[in-house]
Amino acid sequence: MKRILVSAVAGNIAALLFAAGVASGHSGVDLISDGAIDNAKDTHGHDAQHGADDGHLDPVSVGPIEVVSELAMSRVTDGGIADVAVHGDYAYLNSWGGAGNCGRNGTHVVNISDVEHPVEVAFINTKEGSYPGEGAQVFSMRTPSFTGDVLLTNNEMCKEGVGFGGINLYDVTNPTRPTNLAVGFGDYDDGRNRKKTANQVHSVFGWQDGAKAYAVMVDNEEFADVDIVDITNPRKPKLIAEHDLEARFGVSEDDARLSEVFLHDMVVKEINGQQIMLLSYWDGGYVLLDVDDPINPVHIANSDFGSADPLLADGEVVFPEGNAHQAEFNLGNDLVIAADEDFSPYALIADNTTDGTALTASPGSDTPPLTPGEQISGTAVFAGRACNGDAIVGAPAGIGTAIAVVERGACDFTDKVANVETAGGYDAILIFNRTAEDGCESSLGMTVAGGIPTFGVAPRSEGFEIFGAAYDEAVCLAGDGTQLAPIALGAQGDTLEFEAYFDGWGFVRLLDATDMSEIDAYAIPESRNSAYASGFGDLSVHEVAASRQDPGLAYLSYYAGGLRVVEVDALTGITEVAAFIDEGGNNFWGIETFEQDGVEYIAASDRDKGLYIFKYTP
Repeated sequence: MKRILVSAVAGNIAALLFAAGVASGHSGVDLISDGAIDNAKDTHGHDAQHGADDGHLDPVSVGPIEVVSELAMSRVTDGGIADVAVHGDYAYLNSWGGAGNCGRNGTHVVNISDVEHPVEVAFINTKEGSYPGEGAQVFSMRTPSFTGDVLLTNNEMCKEGVGFGGINLYDVTNPTRPTNLAVGFGDYDDGRNRKKTANQVHSVFGWQDGAKAYAVMVDNEEFADVDIVDITNPRKPKLIAEHDLEARFGVSEDDARLSEVFLHDMVVKEINGQQIMLLSYWDGGYVLLDVDDPINPVHIANSDFGSADPLLADGEVVFPEGNAHQAEFNLGNDLVIAADEDFSPYALIADNTTDGTALTASPGSDTPPLTPGEQISGTAVFAGRACNGDAIVGAPAGIGTAIAVVERGACDFTDKVANVETAGGYDAILIFNRTAEDGCESSLGMTVAGGIPTFGVAPRSEGFEIFGAAYDEAVCLAGDGTQLAPIALGAQGDTLEFEAYFDGWGFVRLLDATDMSEIDAYAIPESRNSAYASGFGDLSVHEVAASRQDPGLAYLSYYAGGLRVVEVDALTGITEVAAFIDEGGNNFWGIETFEQDGVEYIAASDRDKGLYIFKYTP
């Protein structure tokens, strides 16, 4: 089972919800049937950018940035547009249906030969129950088996038992008439039903090396999450290697607060005759591998998040959250521009103050959040599983603040919270994990509604420790999710304490591409100001695209923060030189550069609308 530990500072990121799915390991969206969310997977919040109930930043047009054109995609739903890729005269925009919508998913094909008048010319449907997100790339292949242009997209699932995992390869040599090469190929569990049992994939990237062509997939469901595929014959892809960078190269963070170590995104670029893979390995940092031999990669270097956030949040030094999301080399290959994505401007400190240990928990999606500086401290009371029909006790009189500790399992979290509220007397709830391979020591977020603050899902051992119960991981892993904790209903345990503080949104790092040491960091001002913590949309960076003409230039898609243009330099660091936010706000996800007639343009995907094309003229 993929690592799904979440740091104690993981935020409330549960707004992006689809139908319940199979438990799995990392990025995109993963809802287990009770509403558990893999925090590492749910990395794209669905805060409305244009809706009056959430708001947006004021329009901005600073510097020599020009909107060349914009095009709304057909039948787009709010939040439904994902990544964008550009190849030749065509742009490709993934559609993942939008919040709660497992409908028309696939890839829009747009003719951009006339950049001032783009036209949508085709739509590639994904398998029902599947959706593409981060994975959108087109590249030209010339191998003994195939010559032409190949579109790569990823598959994650929004309908259990129906959708495919794996990746899709399409022939887009004629972009107006895309054809399937291979659909739903991946690392599968059952050879008799490969597509239905292929692990979900969050992103994919392809490259050619001599007569061979390869793709690297983010495997959502295994520790060995760097999956290499030989696509020399794209009609018959072959999985040739699976790599766990933590086990193989020790790519990890020593601090327990940075505990989500997994692959999120990657690019491969030929530099000085070597095929170099740049991987965004979340709390493990940004990693360089030599993949001349993709079966036996060589570790070159990786970044470190250090002991403090390099940018100050409201003047306070705060612990870094990791969140290495996406990165690119600059044109000169001497710098890496890296995007740390963070959807929660608030961090949670959760502690068992009786024994002095930290609790691994994050706030539930739709329960009252703690405001910065607000603290809840009280006595733990075991409230059982708290499902409908279960025995449950109210908080005992005379203990002051009471925190219900609830065991995950058998029903969804909202039912548990409702039953605890009905029992009465509790000021907050902590939920700890159940048995089975996708439970036990995994820590998850929650989609949950209720009237009192609710935190979880904490590792099972932490729940046991609160009440002095002996925990055996082997016994837990051997369970099927139905076993009950050996804790008496109504038992009183340790004192638990929860406190929130503002730590800002995700930002950008500039790294030395030789040793991955950090040179500088950048964020839009609003993202470091607690006054913008809510009501203005997501103020995190999402992606970076390096200029194809200027080694000192890069473009950023900043969700509600709009499009940002930055200069990058090894000595002066990162300097913003242009910014754009449209009337009514933007919600930019993907960003890609392309050239026509010697002019560089920027394609950006607005999640609520479609395609924007920009031109920056310094």
